[in-house]
Amino acid sequence: MPTSAAAAAVRDLGEEVWAWRAAQRPRSSDDIPRMDRPPGWVPDWSRDAVAAMRRRRDELAARWQTLDVGSQPVAVQVDHRLIGSVLARVRWELELLCSWQRDPSFYVDQTLGVVFDALLQPPPFDATRADDVVRLLASVPATLEEARTNLDPVAAFTRVALTNLAAVEAQLPAAMTALSPLLPASARDPLAAATARARAALVSYREWLVALLPELGGRPAVGRDAFVWFLRHVALQPATPEEMIAAGRREWHRAVALEQVLQARHRAVPAPPLLPTVAAQVAAQRDAETAVRAFSEEHDLLSQPDDLRRYRFAPLPDHLAPLAWLGVLDDLTSVARPHDDAVRYVPEPSEDIGFFDLANARDPRTGIVHEGVHAQQLALGYTHPDPLRRCYYDSGANEGIAFYNEELLLQAGLFDDAPHSQLTIARFLRLRALRVEVDVRLATGDLDVAAAAALLAETVPLDEATAAEEAAFFAATPGQALTYQIGKLQILRLVSDASRLRGGAFSLRRLHDELWRNGNVPLSLLRWELLGLRDEVDALDPDAAQR
Repeated sequence: MPTSAAAAAVRDLGEEVWAWRAAQRPRSSDDIPRMDRPPGWVPDWSRDAVAAMRRRRDELAARWQTLDVGSQPVAVQVDHRLIGSVLARVRWELELLCSWQRDPSFYVDQTLGVVFDALLQPPPFDATRADDVVRLLASVPATLEEARTNLDPVAAFTRVALTNLAAVEAQLPAAMTALSPLLPASARDPLAAATARARAALVSYREWLVALLPELGGRPAVGRDAFVWFLRHVALQPATPEEMIAAGRREWHRAVALEQVLQARHRAVPAPPLLPTVAAQVAAQRDAETAVRAFSEEHDLLSQPDDLRRYRFAPLPDHLAPLAWLGVLDDLTSVARPHDDAVRYVPEPSEDIGFFDLANARDPRTGIVHEGVHAQQLALGYTHPDPLRRCYYDSGANEGIAFYNEELLLQAGLFDDAPHSQLTIARFLRLRALRVEVDVRLATGDLDVAAAAALLAETVPLDEATAAEEAAFFAATPGQALTYQIGKLQILRLVSDASRLRGGAFSLRRLHDELWRNGNVPLSLLRWELLGLRDEVDALDPDAAQR
């Protein structure tokens, strides 16, 4: 069937927007939205660059608004809305969230964070990769000078940045010293020189923030109006903040009740020991990943093609360990590497490691059923026949699918042989449910960062370091933490309605295959495309978009 002029215009504009976004998008410590940057890319947050971003966004948005797709197939209309969401996100970042003006950690992400991302792909480090690392390190001083020009920082965000930068003068050299032998010999002296300059700039930036802190105030919250705008126009999420809090509380109560039932059922079963070494954990995870895939096939839950890439654990390397606080320790690859195995770096098993690492050190399946799902879902999305579905990302779908999968496999019996892992999944349910309230109340200003960390530490419970890390991240990225639970609830509704509408033709496996393949697309749009149900889309008030 020939492509219509309108459909071609949507495709062409989308590809242009995606290419621009790859260079323009600010770095985030979230593991999902990592994109392939253009060759030779370095961050640029000068005032001229920000002004150019705004002009380009306005130009693209004007072209987007002129496209008339009302008579086009639903798939084309969905692609059109994806483009609108991307352009709305740029407005959100530059004009409403304004991390580039309010949050000193934003510039830690645009300096050390982009270096961390460049290190995530496993070795070898050829000349091109070595040049990338050196170039990004060399850009650190200029980016931090831009920070001093742009920032009117909020006190709470500044304290988070200072905590994260407390040992940077030791961490960065330690990481680069460990990296140096892995690089071509010709890159080692440039690496050392760029490291020294970046270290000095980061220390100077920290000292500048220390001097500013006594005079700082400000509120981290974006406020309810801006938050609702984000939900409607960026996340394409129709629920109100109040509806989300109510749903999260109901799910929290359900998770607590489930945990109590499991504790009573398994009260005489001791917790299993940690795997003895990281090598043993890597080997156990390899076997477990194969078993989980077989389980999904045998129980008719999800297709597992032979050519679908694997998800592997690997020991945390010395060149990443000092910078581990900068992001999630996995390489989920990208559109350019869809068939590479995804990798999760894990530390040596110990009772002192964080909440999620500790769960993986007892039973690697607890990570496979979430992060491993990201690896599979993204690999499928990266090869989607529609190119506009490959680069778009949406935490509501991405995280909702992974969180939904955790309880799906618990209910299907994957953890019947592991009582403690059943309890771990119940605690995951409790954490993700609580995140909804924390996220919304941080965004609307009903909760501050310290109170959010205390709530997470006491109520999940989480170790204090993980709780502080989560609260700081959620405050800086409104709308991300709620996506696990709210996305999962949207999926449960999708499954229920699909079973009703498809009747005898309904197949849970087929629906999951459709969902995983299109899992970069907001669930309100997938509900429309897969089931023909427009209720969530109509609730978004699309006519208000881009005003």
